[in-house]
Amino acid sequence: MQTVLLDFNTRVQEVNKYFWFLEELITENTKLAVLEDSGDQKVKPIDPELAKTLKANGFLLLYNLVESTMRNAIEAIFDELSSNRISFDSVSTEIKKIVLYNFKNRSPDNIHSQITDISLNIIKAGFNSKELFSGNVDRDEITKTARRYGFSYDTDYSKTKHGEKLNNVMRNRNDLAHGNKSFAEVGKNISIRELLQVEKEVIEYLKQILQNIEDYLVERKYLA
Repeated sequence: MQTVLLDFNTRVQEVNKYFWFLEELITENTKLAVLEDSGDQKVKPIDPELAKTLKANGFLLLYNLVESTMRNAIEAIFDELSSNRISFDSVSTEIKKIVLYNFKNRSPDNIHSQITDISLNIIKAGFNSKELFSGNVDRDEITKTARRYGFSYDTDYSKTKHGEKLNNVMRNRNDLAHGNKSFAEVGKNISIRELLQVEKEVIEYLKQILQNIEDYLVERKYLA
């Protein structure tokens, strides 16, 4: 789990730097110096249309943070089970259902070499982190995942709004990824102040969900 937290904090720093720079540009605390043909530099404010594109790009950064964080966290659960040599018989009913679902979708030709003790190896053999999420991570998906595994999805509403902003982040990300909307269309409908609030709530929500998962692992709530 420490690796997950380290990766999360690194990505948060990347996101924070981007939004700080974007805010500086839009509020004109930072301006662009353009080199003209004469060789002189002319300071210009950011173009309004470019500002829309940069704001829309913020949703891509945030969604990348959301999906990577949740994928890494679920992978950490399986790593915990594997490293502690937890047997299938010992885990909770919730985990058993997940393991059996994963396992039934695997070809025996691909996994037989990974199994020497089926009660131990079945848990990790069927797991594939690439299949966890695919552009669908919002608050509802995280809540559903928490219920499936048995960790808490409760957070401090005053700081996170229970992740309600994730729905908007996912929707805008998918509109951009699939070409349903242009960057300018997405960026024109949100102010930099609103976008910074989205960033703040999303990061705090993920931080608290990660804490819930860490508690789940420390307290070994994956056991029957």
